[in-house]
Amino acid sequence: MPLPDLDTYTPHRTVANAAFEGVPVPGLHAEFFHRTEGDRVASAGRYSMGGRDVLIAWGWADEEHCRWSSVRDPGGFWHRETEGCPVVRVLRAGPGPDSPVSGLAVRAPSGEWITAGRGPVPAR
Repeated sequence: MPLPDLDTYTPHRTVANAAFEGVPVPGLHAEFFHRTEGDRVASAGRYSMGGRDVLIAWGWADEEHCRWSSVRDPGGFWHRETEGCPVVRVLRAGPGPDSPVSGLAVRAPSGEWITAGRGPVPAR
């Protein structure tokens, strides 16, 4: 499934300091798009941090989870699309769940973690 062409979608909403795992990530910008396809609505979400695209996830608005996702490395290369939602970990400035959120990491299909922001990638 190729990356969606967001030029064929209509902007739906944007979120500053978007959340992952229920935790707002300072500086993470999320843009959501919709497109009607027959009797269904296709949906796509593009996430960026510091002006750099980090990931895109897409599928259908009436489904709870995304069908496909792709992560972009710092060099601008989009990794191959994978089925389902991306594996994302919230990064923290220090140890412990009360440490300030400092970014996020997304696992690429190769298994490497692509980070946006600062902080160690969680081992889990």
